[in-house]
Amino acid sequence: MNIEIKNPNFDLGQTFLCGQCFRWTETESGVFEGVAMGRRLTAAQDGGVITLYGIKEEDIPLWERYFDLGADYGEYISRFSADETLKKACAGSGGIRILRQEPFETLISFIISQNNNIPRISGIIGRLCEGFGEDIGGAYSFPTAQRLRGITPDDLAPLRAGFRARYICDAVEKVNSGAVCFEEIDALPLESARERLKQIVGVGDKVADCVLLFAFHKLDAFPRDVWVKRLMARFYPDGLPECTRGAEGVAQQYLFDYVRNNGGLTV
Repeated sequence: MNIEIKNPNFDLGQTFLCGQCFRWTETESGVFEGVAMGRRLTAAQDGGVITLYGIKEEDIPLWERYFDLGADYGEYISRFSADETLKKACAGSGGIRILRQEPFETLISFIISQNNNIPRISGIIGRLCEGFGEDIGGAYSFPTAQRLRGITPDDLAPLRAGFRARYICDAVEKVNSGAVCFEEIDALPLESARERLKQIVGVGDKVADCVLLFAFHKLDAFPRDVWVKRLMARFYPDGLPECTRGAEGVAQQYLFDYVRNNGGLTV
């Protein structure tokens, strides 16, 4: 069955291409195809209507959660618009929604993302899925931590992940051993959850905050790469305004996407 979504604060392109996920591709006709939560999906947008194609009825709640459809992003935009710079960012990039992604996939994806560009990140992830994931009918699911148990850097050599292969192996070992427990991380406040993820070799503040924002939906997480640091130095040297409190991660996505895509507001 096909599902139509009418939401004024949801843009497929902005959501899929803002850097929070890596398994979605846009066709020449503007249709998005990808894999998430072990399922394939084709989605398209025509004006204010988004259509999800070929959805099983029992999977409707899964996709509603993945796209965070239960949250009122209009409320975020209203709050943020008290600040003039954020008001511009909301007007230009307010269609982004923070996806609720699977934790292990998000962890490994952002480990791979370190010092990397999106085409190469997507290539490494694609090879990981083809080599170790399950065939789900013309595409491959992201492998589970259990499936990767005992993996070595040599096993990952075909991925061409470089130094990241060692980090991936350490993450797999710590997740399987319970040293890094996603259920516990989900229940922890931001700073404690960040420190727990940083037990993994190669995971620093930025990768940890990406995982906490995009998998655990801790919206106060604020990932800072070199570009975000430059953005903050220019527009918010004293920190984000009070209107973002508790949803700093949403504000970061609006700001970074708008800065990246609009010449009128450049870093």
